[in-house]
Formats: sequence, C-alpha cells, structure tokens
Amino acid sequence: MSLKMAAPKEKDGRPGKPAGKESQPLIIAKTPAEEQRLKLERLMRNPDKPAPVPERPKEWNPRAPPEFVRDVMGSSAGAGSGEFHVYRHLRRREYQRQDFLDRMTEKQRLDYEYQDKLLENQRQAEERTAKRKKKREKLKQKKLMAKKVKVESETAEDNNESASSSDKEEPDHEAEDDADVPSFVMGKR
Repeated sequence: MSLKMAAPKEKDGRPGKPAGKESQPLIIAKTPAEEQRLKLERLMRNPDKPAPVPERPKEWNPRAPPEFVRDVMGSSAGAGSGEFHVYRHLRRREYQRQDFLDRMTEKQRLDYEYQDKLLENQRQAEERTAKRKKKREKLKQKKLMAKKVKVESETAEDNNESASSSDKEEPDHEAEDDADVPSFVMGKR
C-alpha cells in the first residue's frame, strides 16, 4: 500500500505554499541601517501587535567575600604547586571586587554631583524668574503711572481749552532765533 502526500495547493490550484499566506520576498540586509529599516517595516505591518522591548541587562555584582576564610594560603614557600593557581584565582576575584566597589563609589559621587548641579541650576532659574518677574511688575507699574498721567493731562488740557476759549489770550511771542548758537561743538570730547 503506497500513500502519497499531496502538496498543499493555493487558491488558484497551483502547488506550493499553503493558501491564505502572502509570500514576502527574502531581503538580506547589507548595512545596519538597512537591517533596522527592515525590522521597523516588519513591526509596522501589524501596529496592534506589541513590540518586544528587551529588559535592561542587570549590572554585574561580585560574589560577597567569605566571612571566615579557613584555608589561608599564599604564593610563598610551603604551598604546593597546585595551590598557586587557587591563590591566584582568589586574588583575581578580590581585585575584581575592589574595582567594582571603586566604580560604585565613583558612580555615587558623580550622582551626588549631578543632583547638586540640578539643584543649583534650579535655584539659579528661580532667581532669574523672580528677577524678571520683579522687572515686569516695575514696568507694569510704570505703564500704569504713565497712563494715569496721560489721562490726567488730557483732562487738564480739556479744562484748559474750555477756559482758553472763554478767555481770549494774546498770541504767544516767537522765541528768539537760536541760529547763531551751535548745536554741537566740534573737536571737543
């Protein structure tokens, strides 16, 4: 008895890929930019599907030093030839731990400096804001005063006009001619 497996047929009856799936041409990225573009295109084909966001890798943490060391050894005479490699490994691990602690201390120092800088910048920004606000308030007060003076002068002029129309004064005399007086002196500083 021989059984033949029939290849799946597409809607049009041709053998090949299963029906209902669209075929995407195989594109091989040649540059990192092209690879990124292809990944973005694949993500944007189905915008409802959540995009995978990798978690941040955990920072390396050294193994804590033992609380009590039973086998104290060194690279001095009396240790066996195999003990040197154990000693070397312990020494390397301790140096890594110390380097890690130094890096963490430096990182904390930089974080503190950064926080101090942020507070200083915020304080300076608040000072500038307060100074500008004070200046705006002064300008506002000055404009209000100028407006008051202008309104008062207009009302005074209106009163003067009504008074001058009733009292016909003599015309003003022309001021003396100032043509012979120079408006600036040349050569003086």
